[in-house]
Amino acid sequence: MNLFRTSLSLTAAAVLLAAPLYAADGVLIVEKTTTGTTTRTNQMQIEKTRMRGANTGANGEQQTMIFDGTKQVLWMINETKKTYNEMTKADVDRLSNQMSDAMAQMQAQMANLPPAQRAQMEAMMKGRGMPGAAAVVKTEYRKVGTDKVGKWTCDRYDGYQNNQKTTELCTVDPKELGFALTDFEVARQLAEFFAKLVPQGAEAMFRVGTAEAQGFSGVPVRRTTLGPQGSTTEITDVSRQNFPDATFALPAGYQKEDFGVPGGRGRGRQ
Repeated sequence: MNLFRTSLSLTAAAVLLAAPLYAADGVLIVEKTTTGTTTRTNQMQIEKTRMRGANTGANGEQQTMIFDGTKQVLWMINETKKTYNEMTKADVDRLSNQMSDAMAQMQAQMANLPPAQRAQMEAMMKGRGMPGAAAVVKTEYRKVGTDKVGKWTCDRYDGYQNNQKTTELCTVDPKELGFALTDFEVARQLAEFFAKLVPQGAEAMFRVGTAEAQGFSGVPVRRTTLGPQGSTTEITDVSRQNFPDATFALPAGYQKEDFGVPGGRGRGRQ
C-alpha cells in the first residue's frame, strides 16, 4: 500500500510539473534568413492577439517589431538607438488615403505624357516600390511537389505574378509543428495591416495559409523571394512557450520618433 501511494504521489507530481508545458499558449519561432552572403537569425514570439519579432538589420542595428492585434497598433523599435515608431490603424487608413489621392493626381498628370515617357515613369515608380504605382497583382501559387527543410517534409509551391515566378514556398501542416491554424491568426492580421501601405511587401511577410485564402496551405518553413534582392528564410526551431506581458510592451525610456511619412506625428518622449 505504501509503495502504491508513493507511486501515485510521484505520478501526480510529474503531471503537475508537466502541466505548464501543455498550458503554454504562445509560439516561439526561430528563423534563419540568407540574403546573398549574409545570414541573420530572427525570432518571432506569437500569442493569440500579439506578435513580436526581433532581428539584426543590414546596418547591424538591433530591431524589434511588436504588433498588438486587439489595439491594432504596430511599434517598430530600434534597440541600438533606443528609439521607436508607432503606427495605429487610424494612421494606416489616413496615410493610405493620402497616398491614393497623391497617386491619382500623379496618374492624371502622367496621362498627358508621351507613351514612352509615361512607361519610363511607371517603371521608375514600380522599381521604387511606390504604392499605387501599378495594380497589385495577387500571387498565384502552384503546388509542384515535396521537399525537406530541416526535420520536416514539406509541400513545395511556386508563386507567380503575371506568369513570372517570383516566390518559392515549402509548407507543413501546423499540426506537424504541434500547433493549430488559429495559433497564427495574429500573423494574418499583421499582413493585412501592413498591406494597406506596402501591398507587395506583405507578400514577403510570415503568413500561415489556407488554399482558399492564400493559394497555399500550411506554415511556410522555407520562403524564398526571387530577384536581385532575393532572400531565403527557413524555420530552424519552433516551440510552445508562455511569454511575460513585458515581451510585448514598449521599453521604458525609449524616444518616440516620427515614422517618416507625410502627416506623421512629430517626435516626443515616452
